[in-house]
Order: sequence, then C-alpha cells, then structure tokens
Amino acid sequence: MNDREDTTLQVVAYCCHYCAYAAADLAGVLRLSYPAETRIVEIPCSGRLDPLEVLHALEHGADGIMVAGCLEGDCHFQEGNLNARRRVNHIKDIITAIGLEPERIEMFNMSAAMGKQFAEAASKMTEQIMELGQNPLR
Repeated sequence: MNDREDTTLQVVAYCCHYCAYAAADLAGVLRLSYPAETRIVEIPCSGRLDPLEVLHALEHGADGIMVAGCLEGDCHFQEGNLNARRRVNHIKDIITAIGLEPERIEMFNMSAAMGKQFAEAASKMTEQIMELGQNPLR
C-alpha cells in the first residue's frame, strides 16, 4: 500500500434510486462539488439496505457509510425509508459493540430535487469521518 492509499478516506453512500440517487445526479448536473471520497452505490430503495453489506464495506476498508433515502412520508415503497432508519440504528448498535464509533454511519432524507442538500450531506459526512479518522479495521 502506498502513502496515498493510507490517507485517503472512503465514504460509501447508499442512495435510493428515486430520490437520493437523483439528487446526487442533480448535484452533478448543477456542477455542485462534493467530496471525491464519496462512492455512490445505487439501491432500489433505502429500505433494501442490507446490514451485512454495510458491515462488509466497513470490514473491507470503508471509513464511513452514508445512507440516503426519500423524504419521510414520501417513500415510493411506502415505508422503505423508515425501515432503513431502523436498520441504520441497528447497525450503529452493532458497530458500537465491536468498538467502532456509531457516527461512522448516518441516515439522510432528501427528494430528487435536493441536489444542493445531497452535496451538503456528502460534505458533512466526509467532515465527520475526517474528525474520526480512518477505519481501524483497515
């Protein structure tokens, strides 16, 4: 591993197809900048977030996890974003039990028209991870 890989942070952003992924796309169209450390993974609905996949991402070097779904009450799959929030809280409990900071994973809600808010959320998440430092599991 070279020095550059040692200091580069990785934030994985699991984004629902209908809202958060569209907001990320809008941020790009509007040429809004957000940290290059953000790696976007499109999922059909934030409610389909798999806790095991998140734990595997952390195990394999992700420093932080951003889960982005529809606005509460506006999920295309009725309660998917509420299920995602429960899963995020459950994952926080799990990673706390294994010695990681619960702030390494956060849930954000946004509509497809909120490109600016996506960029702000990605920046906020990256700053939060920078304060925590690299994932010790790396």
